[in-house]
Amino acid sequence: MRKLYEKKEILFAVLWIVVYCAVMAPIKAQFGYESIWWLLALTMFAAGALLFIKNNHLEEKYGLTGFPKDMQRYLYFIPMFIVATGNLWDGFSLSFKGTKLLIATLAMILVGFVEEVIFRGFLFKAMLENDSPIVAIIISAVSFGVGHIVNMFAGQASFETLIQVIFAISWGFILTMVFYKSGSLIPCIIAHAMVDVFSLYGADNELADWICIGATILTAIIYCLYLASLKNEK
Repeated sequence: MRKLYEKKEILFAVLWIVVYCAVMAPIKAQFGYESIWWLLALTMFAAGALLFIKNNHLEEKYGLTGFPKDMQRYLYFIPMFIVATGNLWDGFSLSFKGTKLLIATLAMILVGFVEEVIFRGFLFKAMLENDSPIVAIIISAVSFGVGHIVNMFAGQASFETLIQVIFAISWGFILTMVFYKSGSLIPCIIAHAMVDVFSLYGADNELADWICIGATILTAIIYCLYLASLKNEK
């Protein structure tokens, strides 16, 4: 894996994404979010990615050395965290109970970690070294959204999947821009995990869901334009 990373970093990143989607989609389709098998598979992906990063001393490159220290310089994280609560805007309603809820919650936290590492870390950083920042940002954001198409193979309706792809692309731009400007992946992992975890605790109200989607898309446009005007953290 190290040799592939050194010779063809983009292929290394794409391989991680393909394997992740190919493995996780059928497991989720067969067992569901609340399954211990899905949690175990996510744990293996998270452990594998983390071990590779630590063994090769890539924590700084992938923004995993810690949360930014001077938080007054990073007040622009606030809109991201506000929009991340969108799944709770229509009230509370538990998707599962007891142990199943705990398993699903832990799994969603791991989804946030794994997907940020492979899309924002592996792919974006690989693209950034070979292409312009604009190209790297677009590819990372769009591929993250398009990756959600695999949910159709898990039994999700096509229209619902399309909306989810658009929603995920919006989030892809937000998360990629925040990582690019701050140099830290930690806030992105937290925000991503918030979106996924809160989906388990939010009520299902169609109007509120559309408001959340619209607010996310609008925020992505305004927020990214604003972030583009800021200087990158060294």
